[in-house]
Amino acid sequence: MAVRVDVVYEGGLHCVAKHEPSGHEIATDAPVDNHGKGEAFSPTDLLAAAIGTCTVTIMGIAAQKHGIDIAGTTVRVLKSMVADPARRIGKLDVTITLPRALPSDQRTLLENAARTCPIHKSLHPSVEAPVTFVYPDAR
Repeated sequence: MAVRVDVVYEGGLHCVAKHEPSGHEIATDAPVDNHGKGEAFSPTDLLAAAIGTCTVTIMGIAAQKHGIDIAGTTVRVLKSMVADPARRIGKLDVTITLPRALPSDQRTLLENAARTCPIHKSLHPSVEAPVTFVYPDAR
C-alpha cells in the first residue's frame, strides 16, 4: 500500500510535509551545521525519530498480542552525522528503556520484535544502528 506525502518548499530552507491520509503536517528546517536555523526537525532528525517510533511501535504490536504492558517505554535516539565520503547519517544509537521489570521470555520477545523494525531494515549497512535495552532492576 502506498502512502502519499506532499512536500512544499517554503524557502529559507524550510519545508512542510503533509501526510495525505490524515492531513497532519510536519515542518522541517535545515540544521545549524548545514546552513539552516535549526528551527524544526531536520530531514535527518526525522529519520532518527522514525527509527525510534518504528521500533517501539513494533514492540507495542508484539506486546499487545501477548498481553504485555509496555506503556511508558521511552526511546532515545542519538543521531551522529559523518562528512566522509559525503554528508550522511553515520550512526543512530537507539536506547529503549522499559518502565518495569519483565521476565526473560518477555524481554526476548520484545527485543526480537524491536529488531524487525522496517526503518532499521531499510538503512544502508554503512549506517550503524545499535539497539540497547534498559530494564529496571527486578527487586
